[in-house]
Amino acid sequence: MSIWSARYRRTVRFGVLGPVTAWDEAGGVVDLRGPRHRAVLARLIVARRRVVPVSRLAEDLWEGEPPPGAVGALRTFVAALRRALEPQRPPRAPARLLVTEGPGYALRAAPDAVDAWRFERAVAAAAELPPGQALERLEEALGWWRGPAYAEFADQDWIRAERSRLVELRLHAIEQRAEARLELGLAGEAVPDLDAHVAEHPWREDAWRLLALALYRTGRQGDALGVLRRARGLLAEHLGVDPGPRLRRLESDILRHDPHLDPVSDTAGSVWAQVAAAYDRSVPAGARARLESTVGLLRDLAVTGGTGLEAARRHRVAAIAAAEELGEAELTARVIGSYDVPAIWTRSDDPGQAAQVVAAAERALADLPPDVPDAVRARLLATIALESRGTPGARGRGAAQEAEQIARRLDEPALLAFALNGVFMQSFSRAGLAGRRDGVGAELVALSARHGLVTFEVLGHLVRKQDLSWAGGNIRRRGWGAVGSVPGGCQPVEVSGRCSSS
Repeated sequence: MSIWSARYRRTVRFGVLGPVTAWDEAGGVVDLRGPRHRAVLARLIVARRRVVPVSRLAEDLWEGEPPPGAVGALRTFVAALRRALEPQRPPRAPARLLVTEGPGYALRAAPDAVDAWRFERAVAAAAELPPGQALERLEEALGWWRGPAYAEFADQDWIRAERSRLVELRLHAIEQRAEARLELGLAGEAVPDLDAHVAEHPWREDAWRLLALALYRTGRQGDALGVLRRARGLLAEHLGVDPGPRLRRLESDILRHDPHLDPVSDTAGSVWAQVAAAYDRSVPAGARARLESTVGLLRDLAVTGGTGLEAARRHRVAAIAAAEELGEAELTARVIGSYDVPAIWTRSDDPGQAAQVVAAAERALADLPPDVPDAVRARLLATIALESRGTPGARGRGAAQEAEQIARRLDEPALLAFALNGVFMQSFSRAGLAGRRDGVGAELVALSARHGLVTFEVLGHLVRKQDLSWAGGNIRRRGWGAVGSVPGGCQPVEVSGRCSSS
């Protein structure tokens, strides 16, 4: 496939959740010409990449009574659409997006190129996600709606079934969003949307149920029972039916204050969901602040235990690469140096990842402008010291010493703890440094206790304990007793990883 065709197939996006429109790779609106042109495009989108015969297109566009020149007119519409959608297609080159195939035409749009298709997948995916992530996904997906689906063709027979399907999917998404809010303890936020929802769609029993439950969980038991009575009256008067079993059971449960109706106590989860959603709305997708915020999350993730450390390492390398792509040395330095996760010798390590981090830190250090704060440089040097563990050469030791000197001069406790960690990791180059390591551990414990650096205090204790394990090995070899008799005795292990406060 030629470069031009791949590019335009990948970047043209289509919107049908509202008036039918298309956007180019820069987000600009594509001129789709007149209503017949839009109708052709809409009819092909409804077909979902399948071929629509020319005869069927003519029948649909002219509502069963195509004029004698309908086929020629269709060809004109298609040619104009092709010029609009693939403006750089060379003359006489075959179309790659709106194609001729067999007896008709097809729109070979990418699976994520049509907002309705993305919406359908997002709603399905949200059903499998935890409430916080589901709420975020549904908020985003419902935001794609710009008005009624295929708005300008609402009265056309050929679109009726697809519009009905999308409307039902949107209503289901609104109710899914309400469920997620209730699960997160956000009943107060769910009430206004549900109130409007039942007013517009009074025959949806699940909407009434959710509204009544949300009202009950905000302490409005009388209003909740009133909502259920309204639902019962509407269903009886207009449809001649009684409420379903879920509505009847909810009414009974409210009357007897059934404990299962009480809100789930998840204040932390609720706050997380609200703040994450607010951050996502407020901070643009490409903002530099997102990278720095990401490193803060990775730092916390690394000390959660379980698989958090491995996940943090993996994403850390990706964050550094993303920062380097932006071409700002100071931003890259902050992204690298902010990951001050305490390190100690364990069996868990990835030398390849460590080498990547060291190389990126060296590049950032070389490119930093002269007026960058010394603390930024010190964090890069401490990172080089930590990640160069076990490698030959004096660079790691030199970086550790320089980082320590800067930190002591600046009198920054957190920076000094990070630098001392680097000093410890570089203290295995020769024998006779056990006392130095024990001193580093003791200083880390004292420094961290004074300034509330919990993870570095844990590190200090582990440094001292690990040093005792080496001493214990010597004691045993010399016949001085079992390792277990040495306070904190344990077996030394080989390569560096990360310690956790958990």
